[in-house]
Amino acid sequence: MNYIGKWKFHSIGEMGDEGIRYLNSEEYLASPMPYIDETDADAVAEELAERKKTIGMELRILEDGTLYMLMPLPEGVSEEEVNAAVAAGEITLYDGMMCERPLKWEERDGALWFDTGIEGEVFGEAADTWTKATDDDGYFNFMTFRFSKGE
Repeated sequence: MNYIGKWKFHSIGEMGDEGIRYLNSEEYLASPMPYIDETDADAVAEELAERKKTIGMELRILEDGTLYMLMPLPEGVSEEEVNAAVAAGEITLYDGMMCERPLKWEERDGALWFDTGIEGEVFGEAADTWTKATDDDGYFNFMTFRFSKGE
């Protein structure tokens, strides 16, 4: 499979009695919000704004081994604020979207792997920061998010 290009948000996983179930954008926006008071209009609006940012996520995988996990810029943030965040090294801009930092990717035995940069230990041994990204159905998986290959 050719991994180079744009990957768009496909779905988000939620655990249920039957195991994991993936919600597409519309289902996710309409799903219950168990961690907030749904009678609080401001909290609901804030949660919907966060969910809209989530479904606006994209990945860009470049030929040079770079991978960008991109989020839309927050609404209401000025160009000056964005430029200050870039200058401070807090975010990177790519194609009008933001990310914390570019990641590295490579193909291993026909599968896409990427360096999460997340360090840790397993049974006292340093854990590998690289993880297999694609599943048997061709989705790029990160945490509970799935992305599908676009253009």
